[in-house]
Parts: sequence; structure tokens; C-alpha cells
Amino acid sequence: MENTNIIMFNEEYVKLLNELEEFERERPFCKHDLAHFLDVARICYIMVLEEGLDISKDLIYTTALLHDIGRVMQYRYGTDHDKASADIAEKLLPLTSFNEEEIEMILDCIRKHREKQESTALNEIFYKADKLSRICFRCPAYDICYWSEEKKNHRITY
Repeated sequence: MENTNIIMFNEEYVKLLNELEEFERERPFCKHDLAHFLDVARICYIMVLEEGLDISKDLIYTTALLHDIGRVMQYRYGTDHDKASADIAEKLLPLTSFNEEEIEMILDCIRKHREKQESTALNEIFYKADKLSRICFRCPAYDICYWSEEKKNHRITY
């Protein structure tokens, strides 16, 4: 988990994470905080293991730490957070030991994490993990949430 920790303790990343948590302090819906990032990573990793895929835990956790960090730019400037998150990741990933192929895999997953589509196995699993990480059935904002009843999680899957 060397690369995950490089990102997690990077000064710029920590600053953005703190700012994101401040932006969302009064948000009634699901938060995009470290707990969410780690929930997505853990669910994604379980799914990757269940599928027998050769994708490292370090790559999955790093992707999860970065996938929503661009929400800071969304709050500040109205930028799509998936694009902003990929832009931030492009600046931080060279600090890691990931190779070019792994970096592109991470960036592609971040850019597409909101799309339900048939693409790479990681992208598909990451999309599902992001949605499954939400505990709708215990959410105080359940009745005002914009997610449809079909999309909301009514039970624990992972």
C-alpha cells in the first residue's frame, strides 16, 4: 500500500480532503469523505478478489482516494468532479511508483466512475462499488434523496 500512503499523506491531497469535508459539512446526503473513499476501496477490492482479477490492492485504494477529490473544484467552480478528480490525480500519481499503464488505468477509472458502461473490468467493478458503498437504508436524508427507489441500497450486499 506504499502508493496509497504516498497519496494519502501528500500535503496537497490532505488540503483538498480537508476542504472537501468542510464543503460537505452541512450536506444532508451521503458525504464524499475519507470514509466513503475507503468504503469504495474495500468493496471494490472484495469484488476484484471474488472475480479472481489481477488488480493490486494498492491500485484500487489509490483510485478510490482520488475518484471524488475533484468535488472541491465542483464546489468552487462548477467543474465536473470526475474530470477535476482526474486532473488532480494526474498531478499526484507521478509521485508514486505506478507505471504508465497503471496510471492510465487509474485515470480512466476516475474519469468514468459515474458511468454504467461495459468497459474494463476495473471500471465496471469500481462503478458498482461506488454505488454499493451507500447505506441508503440508514440515511437520514432517505426521503429527500434524488436517487430512485430502484437505485437506493435497501440491504447490505458488501
